[in-house]
Amino acid sequence: MRDEPPVRCPYCDRPFRRARYESLHRGLEHPDRLSERERATVERAVREERAETRRFRLYALGVLVLLYFGLLIVAAFVV
Repeated sequence: MRDEPPVRCPYCDRPFRRARYESLHRGLEHPDRLSERERATVERAVREERAETRRFRLYALGVLVLLYFGLLIVAAFVV
């Protein structure tokens, strides 16, 4: 586990484990209070989050396809 102190939202003092989570929170909960620099940080965090979600979905789809065809081959030899 990291020894980093939690990042806190400057508006509501809520703690977060990562700075990216705090940026996403500010974009969702405090969008009217953001400066242009903070908006850019939120947009970058959203792009990173989307990329990670896409990667996870592709990985999960690959696992499901392998599992399906693996079980199909096993069933062909058993039956």
